[in-house]
Amino acid sequence: MAEASFAPRVFSGIQPSGNLTLGNYLGALRRWVEMQDSGVPTLYCVVDMHAITVWQDPVKLRNAIREVASAFLAIGLDPARSILFNQSQVSGHAEMAWIFNCVARIGWMYRMTQFKDKTAGKNAENSSLGLLAYPSLMAADILLYHATHVPVGEDQKQHIELTRDIAMKFNHDYGVDFFPVTEPVIEGVATKVMSLRDGTKKMSKSDPSDMSRINLTDDADTIAAKIRKARTDPEPLPETAAGLAGRAEAANLVNIYAALAGTSADAVVAEYAGQPFSVFKPALADLAVAHLGPITTRMQGYMADPAEIDRILGAGADKADEIAAPILARTKEIVGFVSSRG
Repeated sequence: MAEASFAPRVFSGIQPSGNLTLGNYLGALRRWVEMQDSGVPTLYCVVDMHAITVWQDPVKLRNAIREVASAFLAIGLDPARSILFNQSQVSGHAEMAWIFNCVARIGWMYRMTQFKDKTAGKNAENSSLGLLAYPSLMAADILLYHATHVPVGEDQKQHIELTRDIAMKFNHDYGVDFFPVTEPVIEGVATKVMSLRDGTKKMSKSDPSDMSRINLTDDADTIAAKIRKARTDPEPLPETAAGLAGRAEAANLVNIYAALAGTSADAVVAEYAGQPFSVFKPALADLAVAHLGPITTRMQGYMADPAEIDRILGAGADKADEIAAPILARTKEIVGFVSSRG
């Protein structure tokens, strides 16, 4: 029995753990801005509850939450067109996550690639329960709003597949058609930006080497230095993108250039075919600085007024809760909980 028509709605979020990087920007954030003008309602969240799956210094965490929010605003997300908030201010995320903890299977959690990666070489039993169960919270983040589409990087596709599994199992277990089967939105040239030091690894804010990534807080000189020192190979750029096969670092830099320039990898290599990286890297550095410099400046301006950031997040949380509350209430009713409060 159908209970919802599932009108299109977009949800996505980013953890406030470490500096946001060029990878976050090209892999997700830039597309968020484009989607807020698509005519589809958009909710974008600082997922601070996910951050505490590993211990966080409370002072640093508060600053990191505001820094991510400042990035949202600096790249062009508009609180008047998108709902911007931090997860912990909407209690429905935690309540829905518990229900989904009881729908999801433990085996599903152990199969999650990111859990295996984060506990590799360590005693997994010493990891927090939250680290194991957080994909269920991620499903709650999405389905609490009946979100139909989630713009993510390639590395998050498995989590969306799990969200789909949880939605389908809930619907099947309770004989309803209440939760949508969410679709990931993975688009663009650089949906997965790789490390500047190792082209086989994702650019990550948790990498011990700051030289492996470009942070959205980096100044122009730092950006240029990181690109200049980025690992490449001795061969010149090929004539076609197909010639980048087996050249992970070269392909990564070409894809970054293409994404920033709004063009294709083929167009980039056609322009620089036969040129050494001593020519290509300065051009990439200039492009990155021109693109990211204004964002960094705007972030600094927002961070200078934390009270305004808090006001925006609070107002967004109120709007998010208006959507979430009736969906959570109906979920509880389907499960069989008794509610006698107004």
